[in-house]
Amino acid sequence: MMAHDCLISPAGGYRRDAGYGSGSAGADFVACVDCESPRAEAEGTLTGGKMDTVSVVIIVVLVVLAAAAAAIAYRRRRSNQLEQRFGPEYQRTLEESGDRRAAERDLKQREKRRSSFDVQPLSGETAARYRAEWNTLQQRFVDEPGEAVAEADRLVVRVMRESGYPVDEFDRRAEDISVDHPEVAQYYREAHQVAVAQTKGETDTEQLRQAVTAYRRLVDVLLVEHDTTGEEGRSEPTETTETTPTETTRTETREQR
Repeated sequence: MMAHDCLISPAGGYRRDAGYGSGSAGADFVACVDCESPRAEAEGTLTGGKMDTVSVVIIVVLVVLAAAAAAIAYRRRRSNQLEQRFGPEYQRTLEESGDRRAAERDLKQREKRRSSFDVQPLSGETAARYRAEWNTLQQRFVDEPGEAVAEADRLVVRVMRESGYPVDEFDRRAEDISVDHPEVAQYYREAHQVAVAQTKGETDTEQLRQAVTAYRRLVDVLLVEHDTTGEEGRSEPTETTETTPTETTRTETREQR
């Protein structure tokens, strides 16, 4: 639309006046609608531009808030999943690190490492052989408690190696076990600590007895899983009556009599 310099008198009629708005002549006349249209359009465009900018800012803020909420929800869901999977091992790792993110990063690294190797069930014959070895080991405890603990530590390593676990370092073994059997990982650590201490003569009979009992918990879950054929996934150990190595030996002695 072309801009006009015409003026319209309140009484009617038009007048051409190049000096509109700059002198007294313009005081008795008002601009025609055609002359004001460009100005109105410009003002409307400016106002609309401001509104568009505000709208964009609001949308961006909402998107950022939604993304932050989604990230928080994901981390919370992942934390719950890790806590459910690792159970007591989750809390132990958290207390040890003192930082939730660091603890969960550690647990996720364990999962990733564990997925890099394949653990295969032992055959029924092999599992039965290990059970027989364990029973013999428990009988030796009364006369040779220190040697029984040392043998229990070696037996666990052999079972893990034959199953497919890497066994180069104890800390790695405990972490790998914590992925599949978090309920006994700490027992394994405590038993191994006693096994190391007994080589230095720094343990008593009660500590050795507790170590053998802890090793048996690990052997039970490993062999229960390996005795299960045709099933995938982690198996839970069956409920058994808790007996000490000494009690087992006494029972067998009475049966022999």
